[in-house]
Amino acid sequence: MIKDPISLALIITDEQRSIASQYELGFKFGDRGMHTSRTIMLDELSVLLRIGKQDANRNEYRALIVEENCLTKRTIATRKLTDQRLSELYALDAKVLLFRIMRKLWDSDENGHPLLAILLALARDPLLRFTSTPMLRLHQGNEFSRQAFTDILNKCTGSRFNEATIDKIVRNTASSWTQSGHLEGRTFKIRRTVCPTPAVVTFALLMGYILGARGDVLFETLWAKVLDVSKDELIQIATDAKRFGYLDIKASGGIVDVSFQRLLTDEERRLIHGAN
Repeated sequence: MIKDPISLALIITDEQRSIASQYELGFKFGDRGMHTSRTIMLDELSVLLRIGKQDANRNEYRALIVEENCLTKRTIATRKLTDQRLSELYALDAKVLLFRIMRKLWDSDENGHPLLAILLALARDPLLRFTSTPMLRLHQGNEFSRQAFTDILNKCTGSRFNEATIDKIVRNTASSWTQSGHLEGRTFKIRRTVCPTPAVVTFALLMGYILGARGDVLFETLWAKVLDVSKDELIQIATDAKRFGYLDIKASGGIVDVSFQRLLTDEERRLIHGAN
């Protein structure tokens, strides 16, 4: 098996990672993921976050989906399954750092919803994350290659899945990348370039920061690369994000320093700095 794309951009050991609870931070590692059966479910997520409170906990989101049927599913079993799948992808709990920050940024930036969703899903679903490698190699205007997705998934999972399951993962991940705006089309999907907003760039940089990236490395992580813009463009958008109050950034003499004091609680800063 090849390495998880997170480790291709960052050096973070299992010992470092274990210091901070994966649940509290929000990342998931390994070779299993929700894309064996679902996509990023952007429509369902959008409805849920429009109804749910920004500080809602896991039980409150579960009640909205299962008891109040806010997503209008036909059966109790389908409601429970939808709740499970969405929570696997997004946590749906303000106690989880990544979801809390995403939820805060979501309310302030409607245009950024698709990219905020794919960034968090990438953090929590290794199967989707594996497909980021061929996705990022695909140039604007080129046609999506099912074989490239199939090959990378087989390599990353050690051929653990049978052919039918791999085919389903390929369909689901391709749909997720379409929902995020990276692909366009139905029968023939074409690579498109996405346009990140200040809120989206903030979230991408924060994700790298949580995993130990600092300085220039923040602009070279998987999360940054998914945004389809150069380092200079990212710095410019991050400067705009500073004006919105999302982050702090200083760039001088080729050295860039980014911090997130405005977004993080004292406990979250302890978790992050304890993990690095």
